[in-house]
Amino acid sequence: MKKRILVAPLNWGLGHATRCIPIINALLHLGFAPIIASDGSALALLKKEFPELPFETLPEYAITYPKNSAFFKWKLLCDAPFILKSIKKEQRTTDALVLKYGLSGIISDNRLGVYSSSVPSVYITHQLEVISGNTTFFSSKIHQHFINRFAECWIPDFETEPHLSGAMGHPSAIDLPLKYIGPLSRLQKQALPKRYAVMIVLSGPEPQRQYLESELVAAFKTCEKPILIVKGVIAPQQTVTQKGLFTSYNFMQTDALENAINSSDIIVSRSGYTTIMDLAKLNKKAFFIPTPGQFEQEYLAERLEALKIAPFCKQGAFKAALLDTLKNYSGFQNEIPPTDFESLFRLF
Repeated sequence: MKKRILVAPLNWGLGHATRCIPIINALLHLGFAPIIASDGSALALLKKEFPELPFETLPEYAITYPKNSAFFKWKLLCDAPFILKSIKKEQRTTDALVLKYGLSGIISDNRLGVYSSSVPSVYITHQLEVISGNTTFFSSKIHQHFINRFAECWIPDFETEPHLSGAMGHPSAIDLPLKYIGPLSRLQKQALPKRYAVMIVLSGPEPQRQYLESELVAAFKTCEKPILIVKGVIAPQQTVTQKGLFTSYNFMQTDALENAINSSDIIVSRSGYTTIMDLAKLNKKAFFIPTPGQFEQEYLAERLEALKIAPFCKQGAFKAALLDTLKNYSGFQNEIPPTDFESLFRLF
């Protein structure tokens, strides 16, 4: 009988779900039986990618994004009691799933309550240090307290340079059961003819996703080169609209997204860590616009600019002419070797 492994990504944007896709594929390839658990858009996406697998719905954290991004951190603090309640609920749900499926292991991507003392439980994160401005020390210690409940913590990055997560994934001193497993991406590099001058990849929480969509559509309105936009809005059916040289999709599944990125000269996107891993895997040139108020994305964008890999600007300041600065940046050039999943899965 195949060993059953629960895979549970956080529903915060789509990044946690998409970086679990290569893990689920590796589990299937190596003879395990994955069970997928999440909520909201993350669960909807994985249902489209793996319609043949069993799915379970976890309690939602219901983190909402304020219209004024300056209040994001304080909104999270106000939501903390509800989030803690959700973590306890998902812990009870996890205990029930261990019994229901006879689980042999758990892989949780940033879901703090998805672990069990009765089976090996893994936590995936690139944020050992949770950058949150003047509360970074406290947010990091709280996160590390939760991580200590897991048997292992997998960091999707290299342990040494050239790594992608910087200080977030490489704190100076930490006592946790860490394994650096290399960047995770569901995409593969292909040598394809270029169809699009610019591809816009949107993601993340509302209403900021919509704000950026409106800004970028306006910025490229008079562009005389082919532009592709993928909105990152999961729906029952894929929709495509064409207006002149501007092509718009509400979402793309893995194969189509892989083809589109490989067929594009420049990528404009948020500086979320999963997006960075994807673009690094495909050796792309990119321009980043961090989600306002998300210290993590701001840190990553600033770091990549300092390394002369990719430029960025703040939301509200983008102009198409800024893409001309890309000639001064190298883009992502380092090769990403495959993750040794066979060794990692020996834990189960």
